[in-house]
Amino acid sequence: MISAVPEFDQFITDHRWAVLTHLRSSGSPVSSVVAYAREDDDIVVSTPGKTFKRRALVKDPRVNLCILSNQEPFNFVALEGTATIETVNLEAPTTRVFERIAPVGYQLPEDLPAWLEQGDRVIIRVTPARVHGVIRHG
Repeated sequence: MISAVPEFDQFITDHRWAVLTHLRSSGSPVSSVVAYAREDDDIVVSTPGKTFKRRALVKDPRVNLCILSNQEPFNFVALEGTATIETVNLEAPTTRVFERIAPVGYQLPEDLPAWLEQGDRVIIRVTPARVHGVIRHG
């Protein structure tokens, strides 16, 4: 379990979009919307390898990943933790991310190894250290 709160843990499993926040070298935060998948107690995100996000995370791996619901009352669960950048064995975690976003029209590339190589893709693996959130019913 990522969270000791079962409702938070289930929320993480049930959703697919999040806002990933990391820090610039100046210390100011920068955020981007990402699709994610769960791998046991970690979260994986596929991203192009030449992004600012990747370079910043190599310098400072601290992140906040805020998982959002898709409709009001806009519940959320935020994961504070550290990120590592993976450059090998990307097919399985990338496939997991695509499986999560398939219901909204995204399809796994036909030639996944070529797509990963052409985009210089990496996996950002987030290992949570603290979990908090708000889940309202109604």
